[in-house]
Amino acid sequence: MDINAPFGFKEIAPFYKNQKVSLPEAGALPDFLRTTNAVPISYTEFPVAFRDFPLVFISTDEGKSFSPVAVLGVAATENLFIDNGKWETNAYLPAYARRYPFCMARVTLDAVEQADRLVCVEKTFLSDTGEAMFDGEGKSLPRWQPIERLLNDYEADLERTRDMCSILSDYSLLEPFTMQATLKDGGPMNLAGMYRVEEKKLEFLNAAQHRNLFKKGVMGRIYTHLLSLDNFARLLARKNAVATAKTA
Repeated sequence: MDINAPFGFKEIAPFYKNQKVSLPEAGALPDFLRTTNAVPISYTEFPVAFRDFPLVFISTDEGKSFSPVAVLGVAATENLFIDNGKWETNAYLPAYARRYPFCMARVTLDAVEQADRLVCVEKTFLSDTGEAMFDGEGKSLPRWQPIERLLNDYEADLERTRDMCSILSDYSLLEPFTMQATLKDGGPMNLAGMYRVEEKKLEFLNAAQHRNLFKKGVMGRIYTHLLSLDNFARLLARKNAVATAKTA
């Protein structure tokens, strides 16, 4: 059995009811969030996340499939929403990070990817002195219940996200784009590998396609995505503010 760890997770293992976990302290952030300029975002998060971040689409298979991410920085390993090791108080923290150190992972058995996902945990958080999530009879304890709910809700939301991206791809609505600017310190900024909805193509869709976009709730996500692109200016302002603070 092979378990595919999601982005940012180091070494995960199936989580069993008899295991104990040393849960992160309140406000603690996963290490990967400190050194990444983008984090996955899901379907239901668009109406909230678009207020803080540019929401764009990326592809890891040369445009065969797409996934949405929130852009956190303008350099490869830069997160401008972390200050003194803490997430910015007024900024939305994506569910991808909130679920850590747990995840629902894809499992491959005999070279065949299984339909069901397996609840896994980052191995370093398993500890005999940790906190039990289930009682001796295998019933969930209050500490586990909100974690389980988040995992299940997020996994269901990923299905809606994949459906949305499939529709955008099938309707040929996504176009590649690059953000270019000159930073306050005089250095160039060139953020590539992103896709956005090409708004002018919406008017050329047929009636059935338009109905489907509204029926699936995709049209609302399209416009929150397009509005969120204005946040690139705010992201650049954050970058320049950091540079100014360092030279002060």
